[in-house]
Parts: sequence; structure tokens; C-alpha cells
Amino acid sequence: MTENEISNLVFDAGMKVHRKLGVGLYENVYEQCLIYELKNSGISVESQKNIGINYESLVIEKAFRIDLLIENKVIIEIKAVPEINNYHFFQLLNYLRITEMKLGMILNFHSTLFKDGVKRVVNKL
Repeated sequence: MTENEISNLVFDAGMKVHRKLGVGLYENVYEQCLIYELKNSGISVESQKNIGINYESLVIEKAFRIDLLIENKVIIEIKAVPEINNYHFFQLLNYLRITEMKLGMILNFHSTLFKDGVKRVVNKL
């Protein structure tokens, strides 16, 4: 499955969760429901995955934690905030760079229209 195919499935699952739950819940609620939808579709999902980094001779085993890793190819960051800002974008971009993955998505469930809260972030390796 390609990154684009995965992102389409994630978008559809997120849309379903957003339609059923609406706006105003905690990120964890949306995350658990999204995991449920994706796993029911037969997609591999890792939640709250710790990622390490190497800095010269220093190894930091738990440098950061990504919300979801889909099919070991796409990183998903889940938000429930009034708006996505540059911090959110650069956070995900750094995750992509460190893991050397190509595609990530920010899903902001606080948006009135789900599609307006979805941002694709591409790592131009």
C-alpha cells in the first residue's frame, strides 16, 4: 500500500470519527476511535510509539513519541485545537526527517469541517 493510499484511508476514517463525535472532545478520544476504525479496516496501527534519535555519540532512545504510525509508512499527529500553527507543522516535519519517512498528516478534530483540519506534510528527503 502506498503512502497516498494510506492517507486516503486515514482521511476517510477520520471523517467518519468526526461525523459521529463532532467537535469538543480530548485528543485521546479521537485517537482511540481512529485506531478502532483503522484496525477494523485491516490497517496496521501503532499508537504512542517512542522514537529515538542519535546525536553524534549520544543515543536518546525515547526522544519523542508519535501519535500514530500507520503501516510503518505514515505518521499521524492528532490535534483538537482551535487552529494548526507552524509549531504543529514543524513538529511533524521533524518527526518525518528523523524517521526518514515521506508522509505525515495532522488531523485536527476541532475544525468544524474535518477537511479544513487535515494537513499533509511531505518530507522532501
